[in-house]
This record gives sequence, C-alpha cells and structure tokens, in this order.
Amino acid sequence: MASASLTLLSPLFSTTWKSSLKLRRISNANHASMQENIDSKRQVQRREIFIKGLTMLPAVVFGGGAPIAEAREVEVGSYLPPSAADPSFVVFKASPKDTPALRAGNVQPYQFLIPPTWKQTRVANILSGNYCQPKCAEPWVEVKFEDEKQGKVQVVASPLIRLTNKPNASIEEIGNPEKLIASLGPFVTGNSYDPDELLQTSVEKRGQQTYYKYVLETPFALTGSHNLAKATAKGSTVVLFVASANDKQWSTSQETLRAMLDSFQV
Repeated sequence: MASASLTLLSPLFSTTWKSSLKLRRISNANHASMQENIDSKRQVQRREIFIKGLTMLPAVVFGGGAPIAEAREVEVGSYLPPSAADPSFVVFKASPKDTPALRAGNVQPYQFLIPPTWKQTRVANILSGNYCQPKCAEPWVEVKFEDEKQGKVQVVASPLIRLTNKPNASIEEIGNPEKLIASLGPFVTGNSYDPDELLQTSVEKRGQQTYYKYVLETPFALTGSHNLAKATAKGSTVVLFVASANDKQWSTSQETLRAMLDSFQV
C-alpha cells in the first residue's frame, strides 16, 4: 500500500516541482529586470546630482559649501616656500597628495605664485572629482585659494574628450582662444558666458607648452565682476587657472592677480 501511494504521488510531485521551478525562473527574470531599472534610475539620479552640483559651483566654491578633505585654512606663507624670483610671493606646487585627479594621473602637476597671506579653502566633494576618478565626464575643481581683500583663485580641470576627439591634443589643436573660452567660460564666471565680456586674449609659449590667456569684465558673474583666466592642454586634460575679484578688490589687487596668473604653469 505504501508503495502504491508513492507511485501515485510521484507524478503529481514532479508536475508541481516543475511548475514551481518555472514560476521561480519567471520571478527571477522579473527581479533582474526590476533591478536593471533601479540601477538605471540610480545612474540618472547620480548624474542629475552631479550636474546640479556644477550649477551650484559659485555658491559652493566661492561661498564656502560642504567641506571635504585636505585644505589648510591657514595662511599659506606658514607652510609654502618663498619664491626665489619674488620673495613677496610663495610657491604652490601641486603634487599627488593634493587632489584625486593628481593621484589618478589625470592631471599633470602644476604650480603658481600666491601671496603668503592667502588661505587655501576646501572644495566641495561634488565638485572635486573625488567620486569620478579616473574617468570624469565633466570638469571639476582642483584647488582654490582666497583672500578677503584681494580676491580668489581656482584651478579647474576638464577632460580633453569634452572638447575634442583627438587624444593628447595640444591646445592649438582644440581651437583658437575664442573657441576654447566659449566652452569653458561658465567655469570662469560661475554661471554663464557672454562673448561681449571678453576684453582681451593672448597666447603665451613656455617651452613646448602653449597657454591661452584671457581678460574678462563680467558684471553679472557670480565669481566676481573681474576675471582673469589662463588655460593649457596636457595629456588627457585641459587645465584652467582663474583669478577673480569684485570691483573693490580689483582696484587694489589687479597687479597681484595678474602676477599670479602669469606664474601659472603645467
């Protein structure tokens, strides 16, 4: 009797098990599809957050937003060496310990002169490139310094691929000075760029490296009503140095800001 019962139940058990397995496979497929949709939505959300962060660049970069890591909010003269060429300045030389992009090798070391009374300020994580190295799709802020009486400076890096499809292109191969500033102008002003704001362009050669230099009068810029900029391309990145001041600061510090701009090199 026990054997007969087993013979009768076995086909039913087999059919039930197969149905259960089929349902489980359908469920797994539906779950995988739902997970793909969730992952896709998360990627879109991350990009939206990043873009929103870039649009907030002036408020965070120049207004002091959420802090991240390494920045010494003390006078730079307390830890940077004096310039041999001009003892009224100290020398900032960026090294891999300074930024995520330098550690990843996406930016070549750069340097510039800075008055000893200035302070390095923190860069918000959303703008630092910390979360997207080694492959960032949009420009990021490397470092920034400021002085309440004289103005602000920052270094912005942009992936070369954003400006040209040619690998390791020189700045001349990207285009003329006007073409480059049309693409990077919003990262100078903090909001928008109007070609009428461009007062002067010039080209500077240092060895094999070419630099484009700009003088802008930007009455509606969030960075300041006066902006100086200098850009060059090296490796896979375009590096942009920006010095900004309001009218009051500009009247007394424009020569200092110009000296800082002239000293910038990669």
